[in-house]
Amino acid sequence: MKQAVLLMAYGSPRSLEEVEAYYTHIRGGRRPSPELLAELVERYRAIGGRSPLPEITARQAAALEEALRRRGHPVPVRVGMKHSAPFIADAVQALAAAEVTHLVGLVLAPHYSRMSIGQYVAAAEAARPAGMTAAYVEQWHDHPGYLRAVADRVHAGLAGLPEPATVVFTAHALPERILTWDDPYPRQVEESARLAAALAGVERWTVAYQSAGRTAEPWLGPDLRSTLADLRRRGVRAVLVAPIGFVADHLEVLYDVDLEARSEAERLGMRLARTAMPNDAPDFIAALADLVAPRLRGAAPQREGPRP
Repeated sequence: MKQAVLLMAYGSPRSLEEVEAYYTHIRGGRRPSPELLAELVERYRAIGGRSPLPEITARQAAALEEALRRRGHPVPVRVGMKHSAPFIADAVQALAAAEVTHLVGLVLAPHYSRMSIGQYVAAAEAARPAGMTAAYVEQWHDHPGYLRAVADRVHAGLAGLPEPATVVFTAHALPERILTWDDPYPRQVEESARLAAALAGVERWTVAYQSAGRTAEPWLGPDLRSTLADLRRRGVRAVLVAPIGFVADHLEVLYDVDLEARSEAERLGMRLARTAMPNDAPDFIAALADLVAPRLRGAAPQREGPRP
């Protein structure tokens, strides 16, 4: 059996010129208004003109491939993006052309939602040929290696802040309609925060959501900015933001936290710091290898057989 691993991530434009096509893809083919497009272009311009996500994801794939090789699993690890090249479908088709017969898919997001990880898996499944079996790691919010990586970064981040500081664990907001599906996403975010805080020995912490979409429908909250205001009213002067819903530096971290949230904290008279992102650090890559390796050792795949 020829096997491969597919790492799936959100994607990002590689230049300011690609922002419009990227934004249009996110919007399901609907072009953004000139105002929305200009705002997003300026956000990318503020972080240097592009996101480092494509390069970081490529490094994560290379590091995971090496970690698996050292564990006795010499399999290729490839990248598929949801909203930019290389797209998930193209990556699956390339693996099929390389005669891969078993695929292990891992979305680089720890918390499951039908609107997030579920869509990544659906994209891979739609492209998977009948002769290829597949196993997907669809949720890993409570994986010990991931939680230890978060806790270690929280501990390090707090060391640079005055006492008493409050840790704000953040995840990407999703539309509130997921609650009508009994979607596990908010429960898993809360559990990750609770477990990571316990590992780090942190008592003062809370959960907030960030980076909500520009739509009329309500999104999960409380959002990060209102959380900062609430903490300030309660006398908190130092905050450490730990973006537990993200695993790499990209726009939602470099702009929404480092620039926008920090500016709001300064306006409120607060000091805000952020935990380092896992990116391709060895401890985080080891956690990913822990998740993938069992599915390469002949364990029963979560999804197997011909494409539906």
